[in-house]
Order: sequence, then structure tokens, then C-alpha cells
Amino acid sequence: MSKLKISGQSEYSSGFETFDDCSIYKINEEQSIIQTVDFFTPIVGDPYTFGQISASNSLSDIYAMGGKPLFALNIVGFPSDKLDLSILSDILQGGIDKCNSANIQILGGHSIKDDVPKYGLAVTGLIDNEKIITNNNANEGDDIILTKPIGSGIIATAIKKNLADEKTYNHAVKVMKDLNKESSGIMQKYNINSCTDVTGFGLLGHLSEMCKGSNVSARIQYKKIPLLTNTENFAKKDIIPGGSKKNFEFLKNIIQFHDSFGLYQKLILSDAQTSGGLLISCNKKDSLNLLMELNKNLDYKASIIGEFTNKKNHSIYCE
Repeated sequence: MSKLKISGQSEYSSGFETFDDCSIYKINEEQSIIQTVDFFTPIVGDPYTFGQISASNSLSDIYAMGGKPLFALNIVGFPSDKLDLSILSDILQGGIDKCNSANIQILGGHSIKDDVPKYGLAVTGLIDNEKIITNNNANEGDDIILTKPIGSGIIATAIKKNLADEKTYNHAVKVMKDLNKESSGIMQKYNINSCTDVTGFGLLGHLSEMCKGSNVSARIQYKKIPLLTNTENFAKKDIIPGGSKKNFEFLKNIIQFHDSFGLYQKLILSDAQTSGGLLISCNKKDSLNLLMELNKNLDYKASIIGEFTNKKNHSIYCE
């Protein structure tokens, strides 16, 4: 991507050249259009649930930047010669119902014949120019707040291997289905400086992007990071997706882990997430109040997992 030749236009305030979650196109002095796209193969067996999770995941980038989604378009790949079209109908209905929860409609889309099912959304949103929340404005001394537990990549792998019990499955599915809409609305009441959502690059990957863009480092505490049910148990048994291991290999030279860390803990922090939570950089004077309001309104516990520091030799220090 670094070799692509991008033409510069003043209307674009975010694009390939940044690590931001959405593209941003300024339409006037007050507002900008924001846009994002995401799709993937099923991570659960139930088509309707898959549709809900994928739609929630696709909407997440809009919420991470403090925007309001306006509408969405379906992106579909489906093996119509192998699977009954009722499965596709269930996937699409899951997406529709989740978008209804976000108060938007799916206005169309595009489908192709594919070897395996794929589903996601292209989402268009609107944002006030003075309220755009980027992932490159974290300040030294800011607290780091994570709004959802991590471990969905590991749990999804366990689900595919039929190793996850009902409690484990239900916890992971609920977290992945839940929109970041409420968390986004709450955080915008407070003095936050930066935000991103935790998805395919894992907690460490997305946190390292914040550090790089903001020219800071971060210090986090493993014991304060919320985990999905049985994440550690499966990680200790090496039930870990290949993408999470690749994340770790890519990141390991810019992360300093305490000597007490086991490999399974490093891989949990690198675990590729689906529809993960918001990772918020918040001024210390507001962080406890923000955390209290999040935990009052969410069905799972948000946590202050560390803080941003001055720029050091490593991007992230894990204790």
C-alpha cells in the first residue's frame, strides 16, 4: 500500500495515508461524509447470527470516529450451487435487523457467486467536522479504556472445532453482535482525544497504530484487560487462529513484554477480533467518570487497561 500513488485533494482529510478507521470527505465547513467497508466469511454456524455479527462489525468504524451512520449497502459472496438460498436470506435478514438497531436501512448492494459465503456492508455516515475523532491524537498521560472483552478470534476457532460450550458461545456471540453505538455516544460526552475499534489486527495491533500516529508509547496491564469466557483456557491449548499468530509475529519487535508473560498471553493480546470494542484515549480527569457511565449502560465491563506515555524505544509495554 505504501507504494500506491495517491492524488491529493483538500476535501479528503483521511484516506490511505493515515491509519484511521474511515475515509473522510469534507462536504462543507460544518460536516463531512465518512465511509467504511468490511466483509468476511462465517465465524459461527447460524446464518442469521453471522449476518448480525458482520453488520455490527461493519458499522463499528463509523462509531469509532464519532460519526452517525446514514445507510449501508450489502456485499455478498455466496455459493448458490452448493447452499440453499434460504441460508443467504437468513444472513441478509440478520444484517437488516442489526441495521434497524442502528436506525439505518440497507439500500442495496452487490452479490457474486463465490466458493464460500461472505457477507458485510459498505457504510456511509455523517460527522461534524469539529467532532471528528481520529486514532492519531492520543496524548501522553491519557488513560486507555477498552469497552469490550477480547478473545473472539480464539473463541471462534474453538466454536469451529466444536470445543466451545453453551456459556462460552453465548458470551462471545452477544459481545460480537452488540453495536458500539452506545459506547460511542457515551464517550463523546467526555474529554477524549483519540479512538479506534479493535478488530483484525488485535488489541496490540490497533493500539500500536494509535501510538505510531500520535508519536507516543503505551503501557498496559494484562490483568486489567477483560477477556471472553474461556479465552485463556483455549489459548493455553493453542486453539488460536493463524491470523492472530501472524499479528504477533508482525508486532513482536515493537512490543516489550514482562518476563512473566507466557506465549499464550502474548497471543491473546494479538488475537484478531471481530466486532471488537472501542479503544479510547481519555484525559485522566474524565476517565473514571467515562468508565462509570460505560459500565452503567453496557452489559459487559469496560476497563482502564493502561496509559499513554512519552515516546520510548518500544511502542507498547505489557506488564
